[in-house]
Amino acid sequence: MNVSVVGSGYVGTTVAACLADLGHEVTAIDIDTDIVDTVNAGETPIHEPGLAELVEAHAGDRLRATTDHAALRETDITFLALQTPAREDGSIDLGALEAGTRDVGEALDEKEDYHLVVVKSTVIPGTIEERLEPLLEEVAGKTAGEGFDVAVNPEFQSQGSAVADFMDPDKLVFGTNADADDASGQRGGETASNGTASPFPSQQAGDDALERLRELYEPLVAANDGVPIVETGRREAMMVKYANNVFLAGKISLINELGNLCKEFGVDSYEVSEAIGLDERISGKFLRSGVGWGGSCFPKDTDALRAAGREAGYTPELLDSVVAVNDGQPRRMLDLLERHIDIEGRRIAVLGLAFKPGTDDIRGSRATLVIEELLEGGANVAAYDPVAAAAMAGKFPDVEYADSAADALRDAHGALVVTDWDEFAALDGAFDAMDEQVVVDGRRIVEPREGMTYEGLTW
Repeated sequence: MNVSVVGSGYVGTTVAACLADLGHEVTAIDIDTDIVDTVNAGETPIHEPGLAELVEAHAGDRLRATTDHAALRETDITFLALQTPAREDGSIDLGALEAGTRDVGEALDEKEDYHLVVVKSTVIPGTIEERLEPLLEEVAGKTAGEGFDVAVNPEFQSQGSAVADFMDPDKLVFGTNADADDASGQRGGETASNGTASPFPSQQAGDDALERLRELYEPLVAANDGVPIVETGRREAMMVKYANNVFLAGKISLINELGNLCKEFGVDSYEVSEAIGLDERISGKFLRSGVGWGGSCFPKDTDALRAAGREAGYTPELLDSVVAVNDGQPRRMLDLLERHIDIEGRRIAVLGLAFKPGTDDIRGSRATLVIEELLEGGANVAAYDPVAAAAMAGKFPDVEYADSAADALRDAHGALVVTDWDEFAALDGAFDAMDEQVVVDGRRIVEPREGMTYEGLTW
């Protein structure tokens, strides 16, 4: 199929490259000429394992980039993969998404054939019906359901494993206007009415949106036999995305609360989490207590759902507590450090700046809060991250950014491990260069050694 993807950030670039790898002809559309030039040169504008290889392999062939939204007229499906950042009150800012939607509408104004617009961006239920669809109708001069349709296909790609998550998904969610009550939650491999093997549930007659989504993902479903396919309404699909992230955020905050209690009781929280993770109702994933969750999705989506709930007249007390526990974890790291040293005027190493390993993204990074607290306390901060230092330097230009973890540790009076990059597990002798070997490990990756004052955050 011919596909266009509006927005070439972490989600859009991954979606475009992966769809090209599945055999589709893909046009990436972005207003940033530097990003467009980078993609057309066979390079990726972001750090994501496996993505550079896909862009290099398909750029100039099945993958091209442009700043011209008119290019989407030559495609069958347009994905909107634009950011919906949080405002100060937690609600989402639709500015970029609405601007992109307007650009799409202007291009569709001159297209005669039916077109499917698919929202990948994370938006509160009701946004399509109340904001995006009317905007498309106004600008394109077409009626939804006739000249075009708007569907929802949320992404479940974790940064650091986005390519693998796309190519081997836990589930696919298609949100359309179809009556999908009988199809919701079906798995691939159902037999079609003609007796041939079909990877999809039976199709509602005349549902062009659902038909195109099924056709688009057929190569992916064929390669992942049995992947769950959820065909549902658009509002339900949007809520699935929020519920997914908020549930995981809550799970992390709960294990961190338990970890904090374990530390006070002198209990190894990781042994506890391993044991409770054996219960299939709980499972072991996301049960590693530590400095908390960050990134672009968990904080934004949790805040957006809280804000939307309040606007609707409901106070989400449990979600408020989930955020409160998470926000308190970086401060606990500083409290543990200050049990052993006075940070004022001292060199403190911060190891790990990205919000998680495998990415250069610092949005929502716990390191931001840690550095802020250190600077307020008068510390001299030496920071290191293998890929995210340049991004953090934009926030804290006066911090020293070391070329290696060993350089950051040299002559330091304390060290805070914020991101669990594998290389930090192998430092060992590098700690000998510290003035005082006081290490607060927020991710349980450093092995305590003789001569080190080691504090686990929650164990």
